[in-house]
Amino acid sequence: MLKQLYIKNFTLIEELDIPFHPGFSVITGETGAGKSIILGAIGLLLGNRADTKQIKTGKDRCTIEAHFDLSHYHLETFFRDNDIDYDATDCIIRREINASGKSRGFINDTPVPLTLMKDLGNRLIDIHSQHQNLLLNKEDFQLSVVDIIAQSQALLEDYQTEYSRLRSDEKKLQALEEELRQSQANEEFMRFQFNELDQANLHEGEDEELEERYEMLSHAEEIKMAFFETDNILLNSDGSVVDSMKTAVGKMQEIERVYTPVHEIAERMNSLYIELKDLAQEVSQQTDRIDFDPAELDRINERLDLLNTLLHKHRVDSVTALIGIRDQLNTQLSLIDNSDEKVQELKARIDEQKAICNDKARKLSAQRAKAATQVEKEILKRLVPMGIPHARFQVDLSAKPLSVDGADRIAFLFSANTNTLLQPITQVASGGEIARVMLALKALISGAVKLPTIIFDEIDTGVSGRVAEQMAQIMQEMGCHNRQVISITHLPQIAAMGTSHYKVQKEETPNGTNSQMKELTPQERVTEIAQMLSGSNVTEAAISNARELLKLQ
Repeated sequence: MLKQLYIKNFTLIEELDIPFHPGFSVITGETGAGKSIILGAIGLLLGNRADTKQIKTGKDRCTIEAHFDLSHYHLETFFRDNDIDYDATDCIIRREINASGKSRGFINDTPVPLTLMKDLGNRLIDIHSQHQNLLLNKEDFQLSVVDIIAQSQALLEDYQTEYSRLRSDEKKLQALEEELRQSQANEEFMRFQFNELDQANLHEGEDEELEERYEMLSHAEEIKMAFFETDNILLNSDGSVVDSMKTAVGKMQEIERVYTPVHEIAERMNSLYIELKDLAQEVSQQTDRIDFDPAELDRINERLDLLNTLLHKHRVDSVTALIGIRDQLNTQLSLIDNSDEKVQELKARIDEQKAICNDKARKLSAQRAKAATQVEKEILKRLVPMGIPHARFQVDLSAKPLSVDGADRIAFLFSANTNTLLQPITQVASGGEIARVMLALKALISGAVKLPTIIFDEIDTGVSGRVAEQMAQIMQEMGCHNRQVISITHLPQIAAMGTSHYKVQKEETPNGTNSQMKELTPQERVTEIAQMLSGSNVTEAAISNARELLKLQ
């Protein structure tokens, strides 16, 4: 829960450093004093978007820092998974914004992305403002309330895993059927193209081999003449290179016995002689192999013409690419030929997966139906003391096609009177009634999810007197068992119920307007609540009434 909040140079706040306590706390102050600024600062710690306009005029940066006690909330895994130091009794979240627009977030002095701040913030603080009452109109919020009470998260996740497989198979079937429609429309042309490529009997790298053979045959006479002349130079002429080298080797070997240093030269020359003789033989063999064959040249020309026609037709530059097109056409035609079997196989798999999803959805629905009854009872139990004695509240669950959240359609139905029909709550409930229903829901949810800190921003709108006192009692109860509830309120009945009381006020200083927040002493609480009762002109009657509310008389 929140232990300490530090704010520096944020909008109208120059510097604020204030402790918070477990249980139920209240924040009061005149309209415009800066209560919303405090919430805005906390919102930045929860990953909300920053704006340079939030920096106090004349300053180059602002800082918001909060300290939390995490002892009872089992968040070690979050810190371990994100490689952040874990301190159960003092978790520090900090947000800094500078005038250039750069915003940085830190958890325990480790820089983190805002998405991670938001993830942790959502586990630590729930800020309930008036606009959140609009959630009552959203089916997913209503369903989430029932799922929280049903403790059906594991079952829901199990269902969603199977539903994801179902949707994946359905998309595969849709894609397959679309592919078949397109393929069948072009089947005749595809078969013609495939047969043409298949009958061409294509071979990998064939085009390069044919081009090389064509070049050789086209220049056969030139090549043969070059080999013939080289053969003569090396071996078959008077004074050939091989004979000359042989003579030179003999000369060196003759003097070797009288001049030993020539031994190495003789060895090297002999090696050259052997190599030249081998080269001469190879040249001679190549000379015999080169023959001009007009018939083969014609065959190669015809084959190259065919390949070039196919390359141009299919707009590719290699036989390898043509083989790829042929194989792709073959695959598509095989798909058409076996389409009925593949479609039926996929449909059978979808039917099987749908049966699995229906079974899990039924279990989920049964768990939700049981929880819905509990939600109805708990909400009514809280609504009656809050000034709606004849309230009726019903969680209406009905069947719908399988979807990502199951097979249940939900509606919260409400009536404030015994003689009016139950209708969707946002259509018939007043603003004050919706506020009370939301408080009842929050109280119900908070007991199930163990959220450390809940902040209510003027949830008391539209209520007063005894109803406000009952709302405060509910918030008091929510603040028990290692939880913390903070209520921003204009009602003295609620302010008096807080175990801690803070006041926000503005003051004019030489440096401009400055918002401050302070924790009130018992006597200051009397004065503050008396002002809330009677206005700026505090009477003895108001002070007496304030003491009565505070149970200090």
